[in-house]
Amino acid sequence: MLSDERKRKEYDEMRALFGSGAFRRGARGGFDPSDLFGGFQGGGGGGDRRFGGAGFSDIFSSIFSGGGGGGGGGRARGPARGRDVEAEVVLDFGDSVRGVTLPLSLRAPGVCDTCHGNGAKPGTQPRACPVCLGSGLVTRNQGSFSFSEPCRECQGVGTIVDEKCPECLGTGGVTKTRTINVRFPAGVGDGQRIRLAGRGEPGVRGGPAGDLYVLVKVRRDDLFGRSGDDLTLNVPITVAEAVLGTDLRVPTMDGAVTLRVPPGTPSGRTLRARGKGVARRDGRVGDLLVTVEITIPKDLNDKARDALETFAAETSPPPREHLDARVRRYG
Repeated sequence: MLSDERKRKEYDEMRALFGSGAFRRGARGGFDPSDLFGGFQGGGGGGDRRFGGAGFSDIFSSIFSGGGGGGGGGRARGPARGRDVEAEVVLDFGDSVRGVTLPLSLRAPGVCDTCHGNGAKPGTQPRACPVCLGSGLVTRNQGSFSFSEPCRECQGVGTIVDEKCPECLGTGGVTKTRTINVRFPAGVGDGQRIRLAGRGEPGVRGGPAGDLYVLVKVRRDDLFGRSGDDLTLNVPITVAEAVLGTDLRVPTMDGAVTLRVPPGTPSGRTLRARGKGVARRDGRVGDLLVTVEITIPKDLNDKARDALETFAAETSPPPREHLDARVRRYG
């Protein structure tokens, strides 16, 4: 790049041309495009002498190409890459947490089995394009500029098929049903896309295949929810369990655990079962978050009602003093 002293000198001289008005403005003050093509020609077609007769495009190519040689040849196109394909898979909640491998059937373009993707009739082979010599690109000169474009003879592929495959008609691909096994890692989330490189549509005439993107949808579970790497679970408890405390047996994705509900637990409190959530990629595992909800019985028999009234009489009044003061104030 510009660390080369010769290239730096050329670049600085070119900047000086811009600053000194070597590129003229037209009668209306606009940029004169003829300067781009003739400003460095010096009237004699030999280029600006300060740059050794080089044209404008040659100067930029010399400074920014990172090397010398070749002149005007772009990167070869070759056979075109296949398109990417997207599919959608619905997973059970448990499979998304633990991970699963499932077969996925796709009806999409695949490599032609008759010609094996080269597009030629069996017994024949594609030949190199005589115009671009197999590069897929044709370089054209336009004054001081040169540019490359896809070869029209071979449509940028670089090869020509004289006798086309009767199955794919020279494209190298046919539509067919194929089944592939897809591994969904543990902890895959709803809306996540999994990329399978090279499993998309095949390229034209043996070009590289595109990629397959699998969009994951996860079914809702009857019990568990998910928050990041943690699983969530709501568990109802009675008033007596909340007041007196209890040992709570709850399910997990791989068995059951016992959690201690301490006496005086309010409704909505969350208990944590560590290591019972979703496995992380680094090997750690999330937790199971259990939220307890106090349920109120709708129907009480006489014995239960008497016991509850006795309980109410023996306990402190409800902590509503701040509300009672406001009620007395407004009568």
